[in-house]
Amino acid sequence: MVLGQRYHHLPDTTPRGVDVSPLLDDPLLVVTAADRTVEGPIALRELDAHTLALPPAATDCGQAILGACRKAGFTPAARYVTADIAAQLTLVRAGLATALVPRTAIDPATSGIHTAPLDGHPIRRLLFAATRHTETVNPTTTALIAALRTAARQGDRATDLPEG
Repeated sequence: MVLGQRYHHLPDTTPRGVDVSPLLDDPLLVVTAADRTVEGPIALRELDAHTLALPPAATDCGQAILGACRKAGFTPAARYVTADIAAQLTLVRAGLATALVPRTAIDPATSGIHTAPLDGHPIRRLLFAATRHTETVNPTTTALIAALRTAARQGDRATDLPEG
């Protein structure tokens, strides 16, 4: 079993012989410093006025953000470019940037930040389990996928994120 992610803007390129079991649809949230709280939900277009910390454009997440921003009518100008979410959150906490971060990548215990959903068309990634296709059902694999789905539902903590 392999755990993976795929952003919704990308085509499904699952190879033959592989079964994909969706676990969680994970939206990106707007993350600002706690003292710069923006009441959400936030229209993506509003981020054009923010100093941004974004992942590199060559990454799947970077492509998803860039594509969504272009659809919203602007090209984001990132002041900070890093795929390291911890670094993005450090820049946000310091009041240096606003970031777009997957909800499950944000520890609810993180202080000094505020999160808000995107208004309208969210940017989302699919978290999934991939297994080799077999003609017979493997009870261990079935049980593990069921446990992962249960954990994903229990961990879906949108209301438990820091708000200041």
